[in-house]
Amino acid sequence: MTTGKLQRPIPKITRGSCHCGAVHWEFRGTIPDATICNCTVCRRYGVLWAYEYDGQGIHVEDKTNALTAYVRGSRTLSFNFCRRCGNLVSWRALRPSNNGQTRIAVNLRLAEPADVSDIRLQRFDGLHSFEDLSPDARKVADVWF
Repeated sequence: MTTGKLQRPIPKITRGSCHCGAVHWEFRGTIPDATICNCTVCRRYGVLWAYEYDGQGIHVEDKTNALTAYVRGSRTLSFNFCRRCGNLVSWRALRPSNNGQTRIAVNLRLAEPADVSDIRLQRFDGLHSFEDLSPDARKVADVWF
């Protein structure tokens, strides 16, 4: 028996959480790549970013108000940490883009390794040129430890 309705494929969902479990995130859809950045902040934290838009592809859940923000001098984005365990969970643009959407990225190091290991790495030069660098063949699993 059919209902006559088209069935939509269920999107892939990748989940992560801080160490203490106070903050959780979901990335809905296929993660095209993980950005590894050499800027003064990202290299110190050793993060791997997956980008989307707040409330669309990425949903951050903070039921206990555990997130706290660090805003850099340019005041264009905030780095959001769990105030309990200290994990860097995400960064978020402080202003929406021209299309009204707010850019956000989540730290893939907070996901289970098996869920993100095959995601291709994209290198970003946030220190000098502020441009993507030529891709190489590495994946998240290659820089996991």
